[in-house]
Amino acid sequence: MHLNPYGEYAVLLAASLANDWPEDRAGIVDRAESYGMQTPFANPQADDYTGVRRVIDRWLEVVDEPLPQRRADLLNQHLAEAAAYPRLTDHHDEGWHLHYRDQDQALPHVLEAVISVGTALHLTTRGMHRLHRCDAGKDAGDPCRNVVVDVTRNGRQRYCSVRCANRAAVRRHRARHA
Repeated sequence: MHLNPYGEYAVLLAASLANDWPEDRAGIVDRAESYGMQTPFANPQADDYTGVRRVIDRWLEVVDEPLPQRRADLLNQHLAEAAAYPRLTDHHDEGWHLHYRDQDQALPHVLEAVISVGTALHLTTRGMHRLHRCDAGKDAGDPCRNVVVDVTRNGRQRYCSVRCANRAAVRRHRARHA
């Protein structure tokens, strides 16, 4: 039984959008579909692109908040504003499952609901510390500000990529042997 269909893919989608912003609405939709969203996004609106950018920018405030209580407060505001209720759906005859959104909502509202619920599920099931910026950005001379969604078994992922982890290791090695 899969009880958490929104936790991992939704927060990974949000991080993907934050780390590599698409050029247009179609890019956002393609990215959402590549992360597992299957319902077509109805009613394209002229402000979908900027609206989703606002959703991601507000989500980054949650990512950047170091205090768990304040992080929870911010996320609760997002959840309240999304005001999406769970509903059963069987689109594409793939079997009944839950969606945390109304069927005909605009793209920004759908992503606000899905990302908020997904982030809440991720943080409550995996830990409040498992969403943060890449630790490479803490090192002098490394501008990496990518979001890290820690889905590892041990919960200790510090870097957004192997590249950032390797560069940080090289810097530490050189500092020890200088």
